[in-house]
Amino acid sequence: MDEELKVWLYDMLQSINEIEGYFEDRPKELEAYRKDTRTKRAVERNLEIIGEAANRILKASPGFPLPDAKQIISTRNRIIHGYDTVSDDLIGPSL
Repeated sequence: MDEELKVWLYDMLQSINEIEGYFEDRPKELEAYRKDTRTKRAVERNLEIIGEAANRILKASPGFPLPDAKQIISTRNRIIHGYDTVSDDLIGPSL
């Protein structure tokens, strides 16, 4: 496997682990998430990283098996370019 692909996959894994880590000591509840601006911003940032890594992987290796890649990239694009249309309901259920 190409070294860059490994790096991007590692970045995705790190971001997933960070998101999971935000909820180690509390349940994943949408209402609590809505009230916690810091966690929301941190989750959004990690979703941006995951989406960008997925995008790079598919550009470098179009046939790479990455389930739901288009949806992941679409979510990343919406967070970055349509920040004013990102709702907790869009992000929350993916936690």
